Amino acid sequence: MGLPIPYHADRRGRDAGAGETPTGTGVAIERLTIADVNRLDRGAFVAALGHLYEGSPWIVAETWPARPFADRAALHRALTGTVAAAGEDRQLALIQAHPDLVGRAARAGRLTPPSAAEQAAAGLDVERLSADEVAAFERGNAAYRARFGFPFVICARENKKDAMLTGFTARLDHSRDEEIRVALREIARICWHRLAEAVSDDGPGVATPG
Repeated sequence: MGLPIPYHADRRGRDAGAGETPTGTGVAIERLTIADVNRLDRGAFVAALGHLYEGSPWIVAETWPARPFADRAALHRALTGTVAAAGEDRQLALIQAHPDLVGRAARAGRLTPPSAAEQAAAGLDVERLSADEVAAFERGNAAYRARFGFPFVICARENKKDAMLTGFTARLDHSRDEEIRVALREIARICWHRLAEAVSDDGPGVATPG
C-alpha cells in the first residue's frame, strides 16, 4: 500500500455553481451531470475524465468500476481512494507526471491545456514574468528536485506566484515521505478543481450504470 492521502474535497468548497459554464480552462464546455457520468462505459468515462490527473488516465480507468456515484464529492473520494491504494511506485509516477512551474514545458508551450490554464490563472504566464521571476522559479525547481527527486506540485488554482515561491523554501524542510503526502494532497486539490469544471453537482446521481 502507498501513503494515505488525507484530503477529500467537500461539496461546499471551491466550486462553480451548478449549471454555470466552467471557465478555468479558458474554454467553455458543457458539464456532465453525475447521472451522465454513471451511465458512461469505461472508454467514455476515461475520455471525459482522464484529464483529471495529469498524464495519468489510469486512475480514472481504475475508478470506473466503483460506479454509481451519489454525487461529485463521492466520485472525488473514489478517485483519491484509487490513488491511495495504488502503491508508492505508481504514486511517485503520478507526481513525476506533473510539469515544473515555469519550467521547460511551459516555456516551450508544451503544457497540457488544463496545466496551461492553471499556471496562467496563478500569474505564471512566461510572457508576463520578469527574468528575475523566471530565474527564481528555476532555482526553486532545481533545489526541490535535488532534495526529493520529483517535481514541486502545488494547486495553482489556490495559490499565486509569491505563495508558490515561498512554498519552495518551506517545503524543502520536509522529509521525503512527508513531501510525498503533501504532493498527493495537492494533486487531490487539482483533481477537485478539474472535476468541478467537468461534472456538475446536481445529485442525487445514484442510478443503474449503463
